[in-house]
Amino acid sequence: MKRYNEDAKLVPVPSTNIIPERDVDKSPILECRHLGIDFGGLTAVDEFNMAIGRTEIAGLIGPNGAGKTTVFNLLTKVYQPTRGTILLGGMDTAGMNTVQVNHAGIARTFQNIRLFSKLTVMENVLIGLHSSMKYRLPTAILRSPAYWRQEKGARERALELLSIFDMQDLAEHEAGSLPYGAQRRLEIVRALGTNPSLLLLDEPAAGMNPSETAELMENIVKIRDTFQIAVMLIEHDMSLVMNICEGICVLNFGRIIAKGTAKDIQNNPEVIKAYLGTRKEG
Repeated sequence: MKRYNEDAKLVPVPSTNIIPERDVDKSPILECRHLGIDFGGLTAVDEFNMAIGRTEIAGLIGPNGAGKTTVFNLLTKVYQPTRGTILLGGMDTAGMNTVQVNHAGIARTFQNIRLFSKLTVMENVLIGLHSSMKYRLPTAILRSPAYWRQEKGARERALELLSIFDMQDLAEHEAGSLPYGAQRRLEIVRALGTNPSLLLLDEPAAGMNPSETAELMENIVKIRDTFQIAVMLIEHDMSLVMNICEGICVLNFGRIIAKGTAKDIQNNPEVIKAYLGTRKEG
């Protein structure tokens, strides 16, 4: 009788990690195993284990000071971890710096907007696209035909990305002159310009009104579906998180206290305790 499993190979995977069912036939885009960082004698993040599927929209939530942005800084190599492993598409990112990990496929936005406010909207997006430009310095200095072809292609691509948020008509406006919500959207567009496989959004709805937040939700799903990438967001707007995130990870004091679907998280007593505290008797 023919054996169909002669070449089968079983490999261990972190049992605490979960990803969407549709992504189960592909390796996770991100795996964190026993990730942690210490600052002197203070442990900021410890035993952080998480996986994100290739097309997952994931949420990282927790009270203020829980360590959420520290996790983003670890993933993007702003901080080097004290211990643990970060796998991006199965590749160990140990030893990489921020530029290398961006080229490997992680892009992010920040809690505080970090646009080049005096440059135009177009110029900000072109900065995100710089890694896709293949010409050399002499080509740029001499303004050769190859240079102009790539410049033209980059500008066309920038307008395509801006059109995701209907911002193409603002291309020549100064970035710093845009309303707050538009600056938030521009930061996302610039991050997409680096062609990521994982987009990290740090409080993307901060400062937005309810209608802007609803539009943002639609656009995050649109980004995931259009580019077939994963998105992970830190957010305090629980309505956004519970309506858009498939897998949610809850941090408290640098440790994961819960993981699961929105329904799982909403009904988890540890999460309720972390957010609301416990009532004192007496």
